[in-house]
Amino acid sequence: MATINDIGVAAAINIVTALAFLLAFAIFRIQPVNDRVYFPKWYLKGLRSSSIQTGGFGSKFINLDFRSYIRFLNWMPEALKMPEPELVDHAGLDSVVYLRIYLLGLKIFFPIACVAFTAMVPVNWTNKGLDRLRHSNISFSDIDKLSLSNIPNGSPRFWVHLCMAYAITFWTCFILKREYQNIALMRLQFLANDQRRPNQFTVLVRNIPSDPHESICELVEHFFKVNHPDHYLTFQAVHDATKLSELVLTRKQMQNLLDYNINKHMRNQSNRPVIKMGFLGCCGEEADGIKYYTSVVEGLTREIAEEKQRLRTGTKSIVPAAFVSFKSRWGAAVCAQTQQTRNPTEWLTEWAAEPRDIYYDNLALPYVDLKIRRLIVGVAYFFLTFFFMIPIAFVQSLANIEGIEKAFPFLKPLIEVKLLKSIIQGFLPGIALKIFLLFLPRILMQMSKFEGFVSTSSLERRAATRFYMFQFINVFLGSIVTGTAFQQLNSFLNQSANDIPKTIGVSIPMKATFFITYIMVDGWAGVAGEILRLKPLIIYHLKNSFLVRTEKDREEATDPGTIGFNTGEPQIQLYFLLGLVYAAVSPILLPFILVFFGLAFVVYRHQVINVYNQKYESAGKFWPDVHRRVVTALVVSQLLLMGLLSTKHASKSTPFLLVLPLLTIGFHMHCKNRYQPAFVTYPLQQEAMIKDTLDRIREPNFNLKAFLRDAYAHPEFRVGEDPEPEEKLESDMSPPELVATKRGSWRNTPLPSKQSCRDIP
Repeated sequence: MATINDIGVAAAINIVTALAFLLAFAIFRIQPVNDRVYFPKWYLKGLRSSSIQTGGFGSKFINLDFRSYIRFLNWMPEALKMPEPELVDHAGLDSVVYLRIYLLGLKIFFPIACVAFTAMVPVNWTNKGLDRLRHSNISFSDIDKLSLSNIPNGSPRFWVHLCMAYAITFWTCFILKREYQNIALMRLQFLANDQRRPNQFTVLVRNIPSDPHESICELVEHFFKVNHPDHYLTFQAVHDATKLSELVLTRKQMQNLLDYNINKHMRNQSNRPVIKMGFLGCCGEEADGIKYYTSVVEGLTREIAEEKQRLRTGTKSIVPAAFVSFKSRWGAAVCAQTQQTRNPTEWLTEWAAEPRDIYYDNLALPYVDLKIRRLIVGVAYFFLTFFFMIPIAFVQSLANIEGIEKAFPFLKPLIEVKLLKSIIQGFLPGIALKIFLLFLPRILMQMSKFEGFVSTSSLERRAATRFYMFQFINVFLGSIVTGTAFQQLNSFLNQSANDIPKTIGVSIPMKATFFITYIMVDGWAGVAGEILRLKPLIIYHLKNSFLVRTEKDREEATDPGTIGFNTGEPQIQLYFLLGLVYAAVSPILLPFILVFFGLAFVVYRHQVINVYNQKYESAGKFWPDVHRRVVTALVVSQLLLMGLLSTKHASKSTPFLLVLPLLTIGFHMHCKNRYQPAFVTYPLQQEAMIKDTLDRIREPNFNLKAFLRDAYAHPEFRVGEDPEPEEKLESDMSPPELVATKRGSWRNTPLPSKQSCRDIP
């Protein structure tokens, strides 16, 4: 079990590591050769130019202005200077709302920490409950005397913890409600002030039924001209462009190899680069590298052109899904938020995400396949969560050496070296858990893709939900259960079964020391490592050395990255969970969480301003998930406190906690009914109709059809066409249009017609 000395060693290691990362970043960022790594967003916006092209030879790569080294920490105040409205214009609402999660943590936990250290720490410290349990072989350290475990059973001091639980609940709910209200208002204002975008007029239609008389394109056009005659504008068919994507990717790889060989030849023009045609380029017949890769790239270019032509002219590649665009936001909102036919599994409509947000590979999945896929993923996720308990148990064995020593005395000489023991208990468990969680987000993202979500934002939200559940079950509950088992192993082996719940009730608050070490590794050193961007820095310089020939190549070699909602937000929620659970149990954990939220806010604000380039903009659509998880953490903290007090025989105070979960759930339902609709539906009158009216007044001759024509074409298949003549929106008084169809019974159906109310099979 980690002692105060172990926590001190861990804190020293992580503080030194974090300061080293921050110092290295402060120096690296002012070097001209690293400018594209630490300021890629400004290059993408065209507001910053490369400094390598100007100045002397030395100043192209190294900053020779020694005065800038004196001001190397000015990035911190600069990260806080940009006001929030300007940050919304610069980085988008998603980035701003994400940063407000860190502010939410500071708003919740700073007052709670002040009250807890003023009222609860003295109450816990001035008892001698743990000293009385020495005869029970329960392992503990001096730092555990700051927790609820140090209060003897049945003590009237538990009323302080009860009052603290009420204070935490009311304060957290107050902050959550105010933040939910503010962000809902920010979202509506953002949508109202936003410029015209394709997704405002477009609906994604899936599960289009097959028809023996008409192709997919003819069926879509006929269906929407009949059922939405006044608002339908055009549609974009969805093609299965898997082969085209593979060809484009292969050509890109071959082009990189060609560029590498050309650069190699330019550095030494007396020798032509030679490659071997055998296995992995290690053996076989030799060939001229430039000529070989040039011929390969030219051949792939011809294949890509042929594949594009096949997709343009053929119908077999068209999948049963389409992007349907309307003349107004009002028409799109009506279609997206209503059921189109009597059969709820056909003609499924939903708001189309941004074109850059679409995940095209899942658009063609049938309705039944989606259900089967989600069942398979659910089963796989269950087994993944279950088997991950094994590494969690291993991590906890490192965190509780005393318990292992008592049960297995022969290991004692190996781990009794004082410094080594402090490092193992104070630092190694946190870093081991961090390593075990390293590859999990990629696995969960692949699961989300297999489930069939059709946008990157929905994929990330789904992966974030699963990551949070995984951390709740394994990292939180798993660490508590397995850690308690290892920590009190000797006690369990030498006491009756009736005393085991009492031992668990005493030891759970003492697990705060393990979570403190994890917070320091992940929340302190990890956040500082994020701003250093060591991996992108190395990759950029490798590409710059071997592949870059032009300024465009140098721009493509830069990877600005994104916030990474699917990994970052669940990790933040783990800190909310730990803070709320241990606030009334072991407040010593709160200062470490506050340091994390403060440092992370500054670091990620700097990254949002200068580095990250978001792949999509959902206007803060993920906030209901954030709110729900914080409320879940609050309810879990209340239930765990009830369980702990029941094991401490606090029969008089425990019943008063029963009302807290009910009040919290009621609060969540109120917020869900009041604010969540702003994140799910699109108000027809206040948003859609008003914006449509303003657009018609400001730009009466705007060619919306040309604006939407290729907006949702496949990224690898954007075929340019000549612009069509300007079109005006049809008047409501225009005569009915004749809709041509290949069906004998529906041929030349006038609009509107009685057939428009029928199901189209």
